[in-house]
Amino acid sequence: MPVKFNTAPWALAVGLIASLTSSSAAATTAATAAQCDWPAYRSFVQRFVQADGRVIDYSTPTQQTTSEGQSYGMFFALVANDRATFDRLLDWTRTNLAGNQFDAQEVRLPAWQWGRKPDGSYGVLDPNSASDSDLWIAYDLLQAGRLWHDAGYTKLGEALAAQIASKEVANLAGLGPMLLPGPQGFQSAGVTRVNPSYLPLPVLRALAKAQPGGPWSKLADNAYQLVKTTAPQGFVPDWAAWRAGQFVVDPKSGDTGSYDAIRVYLWAGMTAPSDPLARPWLAALGGMRNQVAQAGFPPEKVAATTGMVSGEGPLSYWGALAPYFKALGDERGLALARTHLAALDNPVAGREPVYYDRVLGLFGTGFIDGRYRFDEAGRLVPSWRNACD
Repeated sequence: MPVKFNTAPWALAVGLIASLTSSSAAATTAATAAQCDWPAYRSFVQRFVQADGRVIDYSTPTQQTTSEGQSYGMFFALVANDRATFDRLLDWTRTNLAGNQFDAQEVRLPAWQWGRKPDGSYGVLDPNSASDSDLWIAYDLLQAGRLWHDAGYTKLGEALAAQIASKEVANLAGLGPMLLPGPQGFQSAGVTRVNPSYLPLPVLRALAKAQPGGPWSKLADNAYQLVKTTAPQGFVPDWAAWRAGQFVVDPKSGDTGSYDAIRVYLWAGMTAPSDPLARPWLAALGGMRNQVAQAGFPPEKVAATTGMVSGEGPLSYWGALAPYFKALGDERGLALARTHLAALDNPVAGREPVYYDRVLGLFGTGFIDGRYRFDEAGRLVPSWRNACD
């Protein structure tokens, strides 16, 4: 007679395996959802972005909006895979900062400052453009076109980059192409004023890839020379100048490095390690690492030529320095940055982080948490590209 087997244990085992598999899949789904969601970005949008796509800096008397704020907001929306917010930010910029002249056929450089006027009305406060914001907007558009497979963004980004090259890049005798901070007001009597924080290396690399015939690769080399020359103590100034064939202390702002310059460390930290300028650029900025190691905090202000420091930098500085410490392999500095940046998620009552804290905090924490990176060609590599499609 046939032998009968007791199948109950097998059924139990199969059920257990199925249960474990289901639990594992659920855990993986939950982890992916957590990776794709960006609570800090959602908080930024809720706090600082109007429904119409205007980014507001509430800490200013004019309740100002800047082209910088719009450009950073677009970048964060791209990192978050939030196309609806990206388009709102772009549309507001087009309408209010560029006078509706912002398409691939006709691009007007956006005004850098918009807000409340003395008579109480709102509008453009300064029509001059800011080249760093223009660079970021062009970059955002080019990357949006690539990542979201929309040639409309790409064409607009290319047109804007061409306008920047035409109106905001000057050929300086003895140097070559250099980015002017804006088309008006930065060249006079043989002196050209420049801002080191306006030249993020990944952005320049991406523009060079998009427009190989443009000034971008040479501009990247000259930007490194600017930083290396003006940071003899390893601290970069907010402003510098080119005069008589060399970089000199800015005649208007002096050699102070503070709220502008802090972004130079951020851009250096975010640059792909394989970029040939990544290590030299970081090496030129070693003063900040040494100072934080000694004092336990970044200085608010530095005299770039002497290395004299004063004050304690605010929360925004830690956001900028987190990628810098990560790129240097400075575990102590990175741990200090993480500890301070926790205040962005758990603000003390009555001490809500201000606009600049939030913005540089998003750049810094987003990077060290792996939400995005840049490749050697400057292209944005967001985490959602693989995990969240």
